[in-house]
Formats: sequence, C-alpha cells, structure tokens
Amino acid sequence: MTATTTPDATAPVRLVVGLGNPGSRYERTRHNAGQRVVEALAARLGAGRMVDRYAGRFTEVRGPSGPLALLIPTTFMNDSGRSVGPAAGQLRAAPDQVLVVHDEVDLPFGVVRGKRGGGPGGHNGLRSLDVALGSRDYLRVRLGVGRPDPAFRGDTAAWVLAAFSEPASEVDELLGAGLAMVESALEHGFDAAIATHHASPPGARAKARAERREAGTTTTDDGSE
Repeated sequence: MTATTTPDATAPVRLVVGLGNPGSRYERTRHNAGQRVVEALAARLGAGRMVDRYAGRFTEVRGPSGPLALLIPTTFMNDSGRSVGPAAGQLRAAPDQVLVVHDEVDLPFGVVRGKRGGGPGGHNGLRSLDVALGSRDYLRVRLGVGRPDPAFRGDTAAWVLAAFSEPASEVDELLGAGLAMVESALEHGFDAAIATHHASPPGARAKARAERREAGTTTTDDGSE
C-alpha cells in the first residue's frame, strides 16, 4: 500500500490567522481584509462559533490535510503577536505551518499574492508576528488594497484604517480571491497555490504589455516582485 503524502514537501498548514483590528469601528476597513477572509473560511469549513482564546477568536476544525486551527486576534493590529505566538506554541505549529492573511498596500487593489517569509514591509502586524514567532518564515496570503489615491487626505496609516472606497462588488471579489487561495493552500499545498493563483489568464501578459506601450510606461501591471 502506497503511503499518502501532501502535495508540497513541507508540512501542512496547522494555523490560519486573519489580521485586523477589533471592534465594529474597524470591521469594514482595509486593515481588516485578512480577518474577513478567515471569517469566511470558518463559515466554509462549518466551524460554528469561535471561542475567546489566545487573545483572539479561535476554533479548531478538520481541514483538507488534517487538524486545522483558525485564529482572529482581538488585540490591535500592532500587537497581533501576543495572540498568534501563544496559539502557535500551544499547537506546536512551526512558523512554516502558520498561514497569515493580511492587507498589503504594496499590491494594487484586487491583486492577491502568496509569499513565504520576508520582511514586514512597514506592516506593523507582521512586525509583531516576527517577534512573537521568532521567525519570518511563516506563510502569507497578501490582499492588495493599493496605496492612497491622490484625492485621499491622509497618510498610509489613515488609508488602511479607512473603509474601502471601491465598489462593494470589487471588494467581495478581492476577499473571494483571497479565500480561494487559502483554500487551495490548505488542500494542495502553499507552493501549488502560488503556482496556480499567480498565473495570468491566457493573453493577459500580452494585453498588459500593449496597454503599457500605449500609456508610454513599462511598469508591471500585477504587483509581482
């Protein structure tokens, strides 16, 4: 009998974290996009009511690759590590078994990208996780919220703490794409999810190049690094 293995060589994800700020004041803001994706994931997995644990809302379910925990910190964003660190420790989840879903100003609105490790890039929630986990090697699903548009009065911090100005249908598409990538990572492995969800539709690159030529610019269109 052949032993079953996960699609990736790495261990399966054990903890999925959705970053955000607590309270109704922030729930529809850009900074809470990660939280909303994990709330949707909990509903999809039939998690039921989340309980107060690890300074957050927490539940355990059966995921596609085995036991899985979901966590939404109820600390403020800058102190997310105070929630995630103890949860990962209790679950004995290595950093590369922790998947964090978060907003990303360095990606255009609507773009979703996966990433293994790396620096916090000015994201204070990630900076807190780096310290709490003692590592930057955790997995990330990054939800592009873009940078402030010229008409916005305020800095980047004010931008992410403001509600989305884009149409609700487009915000739903962003969150749906994030959820799809998380589900793919859980079922097929993180590397496979990246390969699938980073791929451009047929003809998309040629179309983007033509548009850039017409606009007289060579800037990439998808926020890839």
